[in-house]
Amino acid sequence: MASPGFFSKMFDRISVQERINFARHLSLVVKAGLPVFQGLKIIEGQTESPVLKRVVQSLLEDVQNGKFLADGLQKFEHLFGGFFINIVRVGESSGTLSKNLLYLADELKRSKDLQSKVRSAMIYPMVILVATLAVAGFLTFYIFPKLIPVFSGMKVQLPITTQILLKSVNFLQADGLYLLAGIIVFAIFVRIVSKQVTFVKYFLSQVLFFIPVVSNLTVSVNMVNFTRVLGLLLKSGVKIVEAIQITGSTFSNLVYQRFLVEAAEEIKKGGQLGLFIVKYKRYFPPLVSGMVQIGESTGNLEENLEYLSTYYDEEVDAKLHALTSLIEPIMLLFMGGLVGFVALSIITPIYSISSGIQ
Repeated sequence: MASPGFFSKMFDRISVQERINFARHLSLVVKAGLPVFQGLKIIEGQTESPVLKRVVQSLLEDVQNGKFLADGLQKFEHLFGGFFINIVRVGESSGTLSKNLLYLADELKRSKDLQSKVRSAMIYPMVILVATLAVAGFLTFYIFPKLIPVFSGMKVQLPITTQILLKSVNFLQADGLYLLAGIIVFAIFVRIVSKQVTFVKYFLSQVLFFIPVVSNLTVSVNMVNFTRVLGLLLKSGVKIVEAIQITGSTFSNLVYQRFLVEAAEEIKKGGQLGLFIVKYKRYFPPLVSGMVQIGESTGNLEENLEYLSTYYDEEVDAKLHALTSLIEPIMLLFMGGLVGFVALSIITPIYSISSGIQ
């Protein structure tokens, strides 16, 4: 089967849960002593995802032709990632494929849980935002237009807030669709540029480290990824330089990607990872660089990385809670301000009219 084309790479996706199930099911089949080909056949029959089904059919063809599973997966790196493929490759070469696939499933599950924590922390603020916009929209586009003829008939001098709201309503009624289309096009453009243009992607990655509260959370989330993935690779028997290179490829943050590329080059020259990252305290906290140095000097690097991943996982929980606690009052103030502005714009002229009548 031919390699996936441009549009397939752009739009095809396999969910994290599907990758977890793929790794777990294949691990059980291999552990039972069955060939990989038979395991893929079982997965093909079970999967409901058309994308994953096409991937499995391609893997079946490659395995039947004598290729390694990792070589077949290489064509779908955009779906599985370099980390997944390299763990499978190490498992095939060392005879520990079943164990490595189980490692993968557990790691993907932890990554999914981490993403869920971040998303869950944003649910309440988003509910407040949607409720605010709904109330403000109801007052602006349903109640306010019915009062405009009354204001015009009474020839009342409208307050500045009412004038601003009136001009905003007129603009949205006349050009609202164009504005919406422009926002959608701009959002798509920004998404494509931020994903495809390296300079922009690197700039956005760097900006995160200069936003209060968000910077600490960004470091903690990336430390979970760094320590967990590197520890798993080293435990699987991957050499330190290759493990660092693979770990770097798993980061969505380009700043960390570049640091780990440089770290791999430094270690090739005889340097140490701990001594390299200690120079970048903003991105690698002293606890991480210290524990890595201790691990390298004592031969317990894998255990130290496992401890760090657990520690920073708990740190992410605490910082997400703190971030949510900070966002909630800000959102409530925004809600009160927006709804208050709209209500004031409607009530003030009514009060002026009633005062004039009296």
